[in-house]
Formats: sequence, structure tokens, C-alpha cells
Amino acid sequence: MPIELRAVHTSAPDLVLRPWRADDLDALIEAYRDPVLQQWTRYPVTTADQGRLWLERTRQDWDDGRRLSFAVLEDGADGPQLVANVVLKGVTPGVTVAEVGYWTAAWARGRGVAPRAATALSRWAFKQFTGLERLDLLHQVDNPASCRVAEKSGYLFQEVLPAYPPFPRDGHRHALTASGLVAATVSGRAR
Repeated sequence: MPIELRAVHTSAPDLVLRPWRADDLDALIEAYRDPVLQQWTRYPVTTADQGRLWLERTRQDWDDGRRLSFAVLEDGADGPQLVANVVLKGVTPGVTVAEVGYWTAAWARGRGVAPRAATALSRWAFKQFTGLERLDLLHQVDNPASCRVAEKSGYLFQEVLPAYPPFPRDGHRHALTASGLVAATVSGRAR
């Protein structure tokens, strides 16, 4: 059964989260043309061959259950458009902590796409994986946009982490628990 998550909002187009597919190649390459996105990612995609390799690794990660990456699509007048990627990392049997990551395409920034997608993924993760107690969201200290995404998604700042290769700067760790997600949803932070 294919997995598809929805992030419904009253004043913004719906988001659909689904596993990446081979026919996402052109949209993936277009998103990675953004120098800001390239700055924050470990494996930039600048050619079709790199894109195909990225998509193949993403499929293998799904098969292995190590990393569950979702293409985030926004309903538009011309049909669904790729606006982001969200990923759940490190969910394995017996592990109580996993990590959420994301990127947003340049044309979709500033519209609440990342917080809505991260919240939808977080809700799904807590429902889907028995024993999961906490989700972490990590980013470099010089990425204030990620702090805002974490906060809007209900993730609370926990600590500063030392730099860890390949990332050259210290980082922030934000965390969310299942009970924290419920509290954030009630208070209106996580949408």
C-alpha cells in the first residue's frame, strides 16, 4: 500500500507527502539549483546522473527502513508542484529517538511549507512507530530559518552541539515528544 500523508490548512494549499519517485527527477534538479539549498545539504544534486543516484539511494533507504524521505507536493493551478523534502532518520526497532530533517525549495520558502510538512511527518512517525519517544531536529547555529521551522513545528530548543563533520559549525538540537506534539497542536504552534 503506498504511503501518502496530507497537511491540510485552512488558508494555504494542501500539502501531499509521498515517497520520492523516478519521475520527480526534473523537479529535484530544479530545486537543487538554489545556492541556499546547496549550502545546507551534504549531497548536492546538479546533474541528472546525481539526481538519479539520489533517488536510487532514497528508494534503497526506504527498502532498508533507515531513512524515510518524502517528496512534499503542493496542490496548484497546474497540478502538484514539488515544494520540499522531509525525512525521518534512524527509526529502527527498539530505538526510542529518531531525527527529522527537511529542505524547502526556494520558490516555497516563507509560506509555512516546512513547518506543516515537518508536523505531518512527526504526527505520522509517532503513530507509526511503537516505542518512539522523541524526535530531534538538528541544524547549524547559523541557520536561523531552521530555528523558526523547529519552533513552528513544536520542537523545543534543547542544546548547542559541537561541530560534527561534514558540518563545520556548532549545531542546535530541538526535540519533540508525542505529548509535546499534542500540546503544541492545542496551543496552535504546530499546524
